[in-house]
Amino acid sequence: MEDVILIKAQSKTGGLFTMLVGGLIVVLGSIILLWLPDILRLGGIFILSGGIVAMLIGWFKLREPEHSMHLSKTAINYHHRHGGWLLNWNNIARIDTPKVYRNMQHEPLAMVGIRIKDYDEFLGSISPRLMNNILVEQRALLVQTFKEQYKAGDASLDQYSDYLIEDTAFTSEKGRKYTGLQAMFANRMQRLREGLGYDIYISVTELDRSADAFVGLLKQCHSSSNS
Repeated sequence: MEDVILIKAQSKTGGLFTMLVGGLIVVLGSIILLWLPDILRLGGIFILSGGIVAMLIGWFKLREPEHSMHLSKTAINYHHRHGGWLLNWNNIARIDTPKVYRNMQHEPLAMVGIRIKDYDEFLGSISPRLMNNILVEQRALLVQTFKEQYKAGDASLDQYSDYLIEDTAFTSEKGRKYTGLQAMFANRMQRLREGLGYDIYISVTELDRSADAFVGLLKQCHSSSNS
């Protein structure tokens, strides 16, 4: 294993180009609004709006860290504009692609799942802003988890609203008590583990390769760290 393997997110690429294209579209829309007949003004407004959206997308791309992850000999170091987390290789129990049951077969999700051993160690490494961001982004994943449990008969529709609200108290296996945001995040990890088998989820948009290829890389790094 190399000393450090750098992973660059797909979502990071093309930020400057997207902003430049958006800027050109804004200029075009402005010209249409200023110089062309009123009958074409609505089209100019749509073009101008599209350019502004493109510029915003490019700006958000540029705000992301240059690399989404650093894989060292001891840990995975994850980077995001809202913060980051650190996960030691010896705290990983399982790495794979999560699957859900659809159309009479198991289909992989476009993400990588990691099951950890010690919640306390991981919760101490993740920034509060990132925890809050992940809780929001994972709503769709949580809904999918509920659907899986509902299909299996382990949940009913009257539990749906409660299922989406995380408890603000959590006690780890070692007996450490958490409250507030940390407790909500720990409860979310536990809920997703019960539904999909993993605690941490990394979207393929944050990778520079396919989910299966990244799973293979992580397993190789994990094995090397234990040898």
